[in-house]
Amino acid sequence: MDALAPSPAVLGVGYSIRATSPDFDDLGPKLDEAERLGVEFVELPVFAWTLVANGRILSDRLQKLVAATRDRPLRYTVHGPLAINLMDQPARLPRHVALLDAALEIAGALGAVNMVMHAGCVREQDDDIAVAYKRQRDALSHAGDVAARNDVTLCVENVFRFERMRETPLPSRLAAELDSLDHPHVRATLDVSHAYLRCTDARVPLLPELMALAPFAKHVHVHDSFGRALESWAIDDAERLGLGEGDLHLPLGWGDIPWSEVTRQCTLAPGAVVNLELHRRYWSELPEQIPVLRRLADGFTAHAAATVA
Repeated sequence: MDALAPSPAVLGVGYSIRATSPDFDDLGPKLDEAERLGVEFVELPVFAWTLVANGRILSDRLQKLVAATRDRPLRYTVHGPLAINLMDQPARLPRHVALLDAALEIAGALGAVNMVMHAGCVREQDDDIAVAYKRQRDALSHAGDVAARNDVTLCVENVFRFERMRETPLPSRLAAELDSLDHPHVRATLDVSHAYLRCTDARVPLLPELMALAPFAKHVHVHDSFGRALESWAIDDAERLGLGEGDLHLPLGWGDIPWSEVTRQCTLAPGAVVNLELHRRYWSELPEQIPVLRRLADGFTAHAAATVA
């Protein structure tokens, strides 16, 4: 197989573009670059653009964004607002639900196949974690119906504990939550590096956790790290890289994630999108990363074929 051909068991590969203007007036050159690189998908950073005010879509801005993305030989995924927390306390939860509903409508207007949102977290010391998970399941059931109306798959991304977080699900717990919910429009985003950080924190092996979530993953975020929490004081990202600490979003191969083992062990959901999330400081590496991304997708495909055989 041509190394630059799409992997047949994967819907396509793409990468997340980085927002540098809240008004997305610099989007055209970014999409031009994606076309030159020959990827199938671009992940749009809806979370960073001025599109929603208090749960209400700013329709003139959305129309402008739709016009900027149409008539391109590209397909889209969307990263929804990072602030959404469906495990938040009841007094705040309606705001999160309203923002999620708006983001799903935006994703539908853009023709996105997947919209990424982060799994919820519990911060307050007096919050009941089991009840918080129930709040998230109920909210995801509603969101799944909204996603279905907009012809989008909502892909819940595993994250890691930072700041004041008491709880956010390990990949296996997220898999169990999605399995219990059993909504066809609510699946997973498997973020391999986030899983590495969370598993190091929880002192559990990485690969079994990845294998548990992979069958629910219609979306995969790939970037490298060392699975080490951000612990040291540093003023610049170069120092964090030098220490090997934190959610670094490195080029593939710069960290120590065992990518060949990941592709050999993980069976993704059919038609997954494999998406590179690269920190902007490493953007010069992007052209060389696309063939690496293709080979990674081919690895997932080869494993899926061997599993079926």
